[in-house]
Amino acid sequence: MAASPASSFSGAAETVWEAASAQLPDFSVEVLPEVDSTNSELMRRARAGQAAPVLLVAEHQRAGRGRMGREWQSRPGDSLTFSLGLPLAPEDWSGLSLAVGLSLADALHERILLKWPNDLWLDGRKLGGVLIETASVGDRRYVVVGVGLNLALPPAEGLATAPAALTELLPGITAPEALARVGGPLVRAVLRFGDAGFAPFRTGYEARDALRGRVVRVAPPAGAPATDDAVEGTASGIAANGALLVQTAVCIKEVSSSEVSVRPQA
Repeated sequence: MAASPASSFSGAAETVWEAASAQLPDFSVEVLPEVDSTNSELMRRARAGQAAPVLLVAEHQRAGRGRMGREWQSRPGDSLTFSLGLPLAPEDWSGLSLAVGLSLADALHERILLKWPNDLWLDGRKLGGVLIETASVGDRRYVVVGVGLNLALPPAEGLATAPAALTELLPGITAPEALARVGGPLVRAVLRFGDAGFAPFRTGYEARDALRGRVVRVAPPAGAPATDDAVEGTASGIAANGALLVQTAVCIKEVSSSEVSVRPQA
């Protein structure tokens, strides 16, 4: 295990390492005072041939990233940002972001819901997000699971809906305390996904599904070529492969996370 001796994360890093090292003997936890993005750093290392399992925590991210290149806005001390990187070889990658979100929500609070495919929600507001990337390292695939959680309310400028904060549920919780809660369960969930895919997580996800029964609009991601493929209908749960099921006027459509974004409609 590696962590800065003076870091406030030292105790949490030890807790996560103890929880994960039995399944991953070469696992380490590393804490950086500052980095552009924990995902970017682990992807750089993977492309340089480094494939050891690691959980990388940033006390401050200068250029955090969300899904589809969106900026993750945070001020030092107001959020928990970290990435888990490890070799993984599931038969099907579909649903990994859902399994990750479920592990985080289960470890934090019963009121947290999941907005397909990458967000944690509290009372209809975004509490956190997941960003998954992969790289080839030799003949193996290396996955990087990035997590960002709001601890205090971040700036809401330019956002359609004000975000949520974990301190609304757990007053006074710090970033190290949040990491100690979620780190071990996250490692176990990713390894279980690698062995069994999304199936073991489907029931748990459905219990926290924030979209089920809501009218949604599914459209190509921002910046994608304009098409006529937008779909409107009622979110009707999750398929066995983790796809979103949308009941339209004519059929149930399966939507995969790789091709669309989802916007709940008022």
